[in-house]
Amino acid sequence: MHGNGAIVHSDRGSQYTRDDFRRAVTELGVTPSMNSAAGRCHDSAKCESMWARAKVKKSYRFDTSKMPMELVKRMVFRYFMGYWNNRRICTANGGFPPAMKRAQYFAGILVAA
Repeated sequence: MHGNGAIVHSDRGSQYTRDDFRRAVTELGVTPSMNSAAGRCHDSAKCESMWARAKVKKSYRFDTSKMPMELVKRMVFRYFMGYWNNRRICTANGGFPPAMKRAQYFAGILVAA
Protein backbone atom coordinates (compact mmCIF):
# COMPACT_ATOMS: atom_id res chain seq x y z
CA MET A 1 0.00 0.00 0.00
CA HIS A 2 1.38 3.41 -0.94
CA GLY A 3 0.44 6.93 0.07
CA ASN A 4 -0.69 8.04 -3.39
CA GLY A 5 0.12 11.67 -2.64
CA ALA A 6 -0.84 11.57 1.04
CA ILE A 7 0.82 14.02 3.40
CA VAL A 8 1.43 13.38 7.10
CA HIS A 9 1.44 16.60 9.13
CA SER A 10 3.30 16.63 12.43
CA ASP A 11 5.11 18.79 14.88
CA ARG A 12 8.85 18.44 15.41
CA GLY A 13 8.53 15.85 18.18
CA SER A 14 11.28 13.26 18.47
CA GLN A 15 9.01 10.45 17.27
CA TYR A 16 8.53 12.27 13.94
CA THR A 17 12.15 13.29 13.39
CA ARG A 18 13.66 9.85 14.02
CA ASP A 19 15.36 8.20 11.07
CA ASP A 20 13.21 5.05 11.27
CA PHE A 21 9.98 7.11 11.08
CA ARG A 22 11.25 9.20 8.17
CA ARG A 23 12.40 6.08 6.35
CA ALA A 24 9.03 4.33 6.86
CA VAL A 25 7.12 7.39 5.62
CA THR A 26 9.33 7.58 2.52
CA GLU A 27 8.93 3.86 1.80
CA LEU A 28 5.14 4.24 1.98
CA GLY A 29 5.19 7.10 -0.51
CA VAL A 30 3.86 9.61 2.01
CA THR A 31 5.23 13.15 2.11
CA PRO A 32 6.21 14.38 5.57
CA SER A 33 5.19 17.92 6.56
CA MET A 34 6.30 19.56 9.79
CA ASN A 35 5.50 22.89 11.31
CA SER A 36 7.65 25.73 10.08
CA ALA A 37 9.59 26.35 13.28
CA ALA A 38 10.16 24.35 16.41
CA GLY A 39 7.94 25.43 19.26
CA ARG A 40 5.18 27.05 17.20
CA CYS A 41 2.23 25.18 18.63
CA HIS A 42 -0.35 27.05 16.54
CA ASP A 43 0.89 25.57 13.24
CA SER A 44 -0.96 22.32 13.87
CA ALA A 45 -3.70 23.51 16.25
CA LYS A 46 -6.59 22.90 13.84
CA CYS A 47 -5.38 19.41 12.99
CA GLU A 48 -4.81 18.58 16.67
CA SER A 49 -8.33 19.80 17.46
CA MET A 50 -9.82 17.68 14.67
CA TRP A 51 -8.10 14.50 15.92
CA ALA A 52 -9.03 15.26 19.54
CA ARG A 53 -12.71 15.47 18.58
CA ALA A 54 -12.50 12.27 16.56
CA LYS A 55 -10.94 10.45 19.51
CA VAL A 56 -13.68 11.61 21.88
CA LYS A 57 -16.45 10.67 19.44
CA LYS A 58 -15.05 7.32 18.30
CA SER A 59 -11.89 5.76 19.64
CA TYR A 60 -12.44 6.53 23.34
CA ARG A 61 -15.89 4.92 23.17
CA PHE A 62 -14.52 1.63 21.89
CA ASP A 63 -11.57 -0.55 22.84
CA THR A 64 -9.89 -0.31 19.44
CA SER A 65 -6.95 -2.41 20.64
CA LYS A 66 -9.23 -5.45 20.43
CA MET A 67 -10.65 -4.56 17.00
CA PRO A 68 -9.26 -5.73 13.65
CA MET A 69 -7.29 -2.93 11.95
CA GLU A 70 -9.62 -2.95 8.93
CA LEU A 71 -12.57 -2.19 11.21
CA VAL A 72 -10.69 0.68 12.90
CA LYS A 73 -9.76 2.10 9.48
CA ARG A 74 -13.38 1.86 8.33
CA MET A 75 -14.58 3.57 11.50
CA VAL A 76 -12.13 6.48 11.03
CA PHE A 77 -12.99 6.79 7.32
CA ARG A 78 -16.73 6.83 7.99
CA TYR A 79 -16.36 9.43 10.72
CA PHE A 80 -14.39 11.86 8.59
CA MET A 81 -16.06 11.25 5.24
CA GLY A 82 -19.59 10.62 6.53
CA TYR A 83 -19.82 13.10 9.36
CA TRP A 84 -16.87 15.51 9.55
CA ASN A 85 -16.84 16.53 5.87
CA ASN A 86 -20.48 16.12 4.91
CA ARG A 87 -22.77 16.74 7.89
CA ARG A 88 -20.86 18.70 10.55
CA ILE A 89 -21.92 22.33 10.78
CA CYS A 90 -18.88 24.59 10.62
CA THR A 91 -19.48 28.04 12.07
CA ALA A 92 -16.23 29.40 10.58
CA ASN A 93 -17.57 29.10 7.02
CA GLY A 94 -21.13 30.35 7.40
CA GLY A 95 -22.68 27.21 8.91
CA PHE A 96 -22.04 24.78 6.07
CA PRO A 97 -20.44 21.34 6.19
CA PRO A 98 -16.91 21.56 4.71
CA ALA A 99 -17.76 19.49 1.61
CA MET A 100 -20.72 21.76 0.77
CA LYS A 101 -18.65 24.92 1.20
CA ARG A 102 -15.90 23.43 -0.99
CA ALA A 103 -18.48 22.57 -3.68
CA GLN A 104 -19.85 26.13 -3.58
CA TYR A 105 -16.33 27.51 -3.95
CA PHE A 106 -15.52 25.39 -6.99
CA ALA A 107 -18.92 26.09 -8.58
CA GLY A 108 -18.13 29.81 -8.24
CA ILE A 109 -14.79 29.32 -9.97
CA LEU A 110 -16.47 27.54 -12.89
CA VAL A 111 -19.02 30.35 -13.25
CA ALA A 112 -16.23 32.95 -13.21
CA ALA A 113 -14.26 31.06 -15.86
